[in-house]
Amino acid sequence: MANTTLIIGGSSGIGAALVASLAEQGHQVIQLSREPEKGQDAANIRGVRWDALSERFPSEALPERLDGLVYCPGSIRLKPFARLREQELREDFELNLMGAVRALQASQEALKRSDQASVVLFSTVAVGTGMPFHTSVAAAKGAVEGLMRSLAAEWAPAIRVNAIAPTITDTPLASRLLSSKDKQQAAAERHPLKRIGSAAELAGVARWLLTEASLVTGQVIRVDAGLSSLRML
Repeated sequence: MANTTLIIGGSSGIGAALVASLAEQGHQVIQLSREPEKGQDAANIRGVRWDALSERFPSEALPERLDGLVYCPGSIRLKPFARLREQELREDFELNLMGAVRALQASQEALKRSDQASVVLFSTVAVGTGMPFHTSVAAAKGAVEGLMRSLAAEWAPAIRVNAIAPTITDTPLASRLLSSKDKQQAAAERHPLKRIGSAAELAGVARWLLTEASLVTGQVIRVDAGLSSLRML
């Protein structure tokens, strides 16, 4: 029986790469996003319209059984703390945390019907490594990591829950920060491996957590080219 995976935010970036990868391997994929028509070039991909900022989750789109759920939406709001408005903090928490909460609450029963369900959330390297101007996104993603660990404990052993904490990745979300060769080179040089990540690489880690990492739960997988743990002298 082919696995069925719900990917929220699967119309671009890491989510789109993951949709394509899972579909190529024969999995059934439900892609929820504001642009559900994107990436539906295979019979085993179904697109459903949903804005992660919407309070109503389209529960009618869920199958009876889900084997995986991936919540990809995120933000990169870089501002000095003194200029950060309360509304901007609320917006980042709504997108990064509350959208995930709505999706997970709606999908819990379908996930429990799987023999071995897996949930993958996305954090950021900025949670574990203090970075200037990252207050809003680090706070929101820090809440995502807390949600992940609590659910991993509450839902064990039926459902595995993990998070990926990437560094800057070459996706549409980060395009403003990587808009020139000089910016790309500067970003790469800040990492011990002297490069930034690609959507396909991050999708590969998510696919591993979904389909192979049967002994992994409650973990933050840092895919950051060594940034959070290595200091090069």
